[in-house]
Amino acid sequence: MKYYHSIIDTIGNTPLVKLNKVVSQVPALVLAKVESFNPGNSIKDRIGLKMIDDAEKAGLLKPGGTIIEGTSGNTGMGLALVAIARGYRCIFTTTDKQSKEKMDILRAVGAEVIVCPTNVEADDPRSYYSVARRLSKEIPNAYYPNQYDNLSNRQAHYEGTGPEIWEQTEGKVTHLVVGTGTGGTISGTARYLKEKNPNIKVWSIDTYGSVLKKFHETGTFDESEIYPYITEGIGEDIIPANIDFSLIDHFEKVTDKDGALMAREITRREGIFVGYSAGSAVAGLIQLRHLLGPNDVVVVIFHDHGSRYIGKLYNDDWMRDRGFLELKTVKDLMRSGKPKIISVQPANKVAEAIALMKQSDIDQLPVIHNGDVVGSITESLLFNKLLDNHDVKNQTVGEVMDKPFPVVSQGTTLERLSGIINKENPAVLTRDEAGNYHIITKYDIIFAF
Repeated sequence: MKYYHSIIDTIGNTPLVKLNKVVSQVPALVLAKVESFNPGNSIKDRIGLKMIDDAEKAGLLKPGGTIIEGTSGNTGMGLALVAIARGYRCIFTTTDKQSKEKMDILRAVGAEVIVCPTNVEADDPRSYYSVARRLSKEIPNAYYPNQYDNLSNRQAHYEGTGPEIWEQTEGKVTHLVVGTGTGGTISGTARYLKEKNPNIKVWSIDTYGSVLKKFHETGTFDESEIYPYITEGIGEDIIPANIDFSLIDHFEKVTDKDGALMAREITRREGIFVGYSAGSAVAGLIQLRHLLGPNDVVVVIFHDHGSRYIGKLYNDDWMRDRGFLELKTVKDLMRSGKPKIISVQPANKVAEAIALMKQSDIDQLPVIHNGDVVGSITESLLFNKLLDNHDVKNQTVGEVMDKPFPVVSQGTTLERLSGIINKENPAVLTRDEAGNYHIITKYDIIFAF
């Protein structure tokens, strides 16, 4: 029989998947290393296992002990899986900017979660770094992995992620693109790949509000670079020991908005349900596309799964509240190439209108005379008329037509439009810049979202 002795034995060996639609403007082969295939749905499973393995070997973590770590969620999940398999207790500190889903998932696997404020300095006693360190000293038989400075973090990627990418690309990888937080993923993977081929370019994706890019370029820790940001999983207000800046060729910053929108695009257009950092990584790659050619093979790390962000990235209200998602309007429907209106004249016979509706596979027709909308013909209207009088087909449209459909401006939001289209008004009309009428139905609204 072939089986694993515990879930942690399934960590690693994640697939490379070619990206197609979202990178159509990138002149290179782009492959995503999809780390959500790990059992905890993120790349941090790798370091959770490695840090605990090394701690046990060094005698730092003893049977029945407590693992205490500051985490944005994913490292906590990786550590929790190891704790379940080996009988440890877990206490995790995190920040109030992290998604509720991440906190709920950690609690679901038996961890205690302490939420700390985001907008405090790293050495503030209230920060999630400080609280984790304090608890590790106060609680007997506790171990603080400290993923930021514990070099087992980057070693996990030197031993696992790097070799996997090299083997999966048959050594053809030319660029590695990674969103950087603790620095373990990019440093460990880059070290292995550059040992194999020093010409491989390593691009780190950073976020605005993080100190990493400027520190890489100047060697200066500039506190003025630090300010609150929404992006999760990348960027830092400290310099973790795990980051080997000498291995990184370039840092590229991506806005909170661009990272969020791209994550949604990857999910919708590639079918890979990704988290925030994946969106930022691809957005950064697209910003750097002018540096790539047709013979390049780019590997982008997709750190985690989109289920961690259901209440944020994938919640339209959350996105709109932050200005990331604009309200869609009637004009957006016009941009999508909606064809001009199909209409009839009052003098046309009803039979002609029925034939036109059948031919065009539509349920309603505006009635237009001398450029003005004077009435409407709908499937339900004709049904009722024909039940009362079978000879109605020989009448003119003008004799049987209903009131005109409402006319709305192109600035009308789809939310507002959904309240106008109802049983009494199965459609509305709008006019484009050239004065041409277009019809909008409930089906157009459904397909717009």
